[in-house]
Amino acid sequence: MKTIYPLLFLILLAMSCKTPEARKPKDVKSGSFIKESAERNKKLNEREQKRIEAIMAQNPEYDYVASANGFWYYYHTKVEVDTITASFGDIVNFDYDVKDLNGNVIYTKEELGTQNYAMDQEEIFQGLREGLKLMKPTESATFLFPSQKAYGYYGDNNRIGTNIPLMCKVTVNTIKQNQ
Repeated sequence: MKTIYPLLFLILLAMSCKTPEARKPKDVKSGSFIKESAERNKKLNEREQKRIEAIMAQNPEYDYVASANGFWYYYHTKVEVDTITASFGDIVNFDYDVKDLNGNVIYTKEELGTQNYAMDQEEIFQGLREGLKLMKPTESATFLFPSQKAYGYYGDNNRIGTNIPLMCKVTVNTIKQNQ
């Protein structure tokens, strides 16, 4: 008996050390949701691209520039001399308005007021931030932003809905460089 108890104890100890097996999920999810979402976004991007190209074709009087960041713009007032453009921490004083691609006003420049924006240090939608980096003081330009460069899927939780491409007329008043 004295040898059986320790032997049983060792056998039970060895059996209890077995790791529990992982449970299998009831539903196996594939990557189909991600694939479908990517496909929807590609189609959305193509539709917006065609719409923007149509706007540019309807307005040949403007000299549209394709930015490296995925939006288009043209100048109302262009400064030809080599002056400063905004970089990290600079304070950009500007006015702008926001319209949809049909020209319907979403926000007027009076509603938005003159803005002071610390470059790359405050929240502003991506396309506008990138557009401001291209501009010099006293320049004015109109930007055509696809929805992913504007407010994207979420909108602005006010007047700009889901996946709305935007047209913004922007005037940079001054740029105060960060010393």
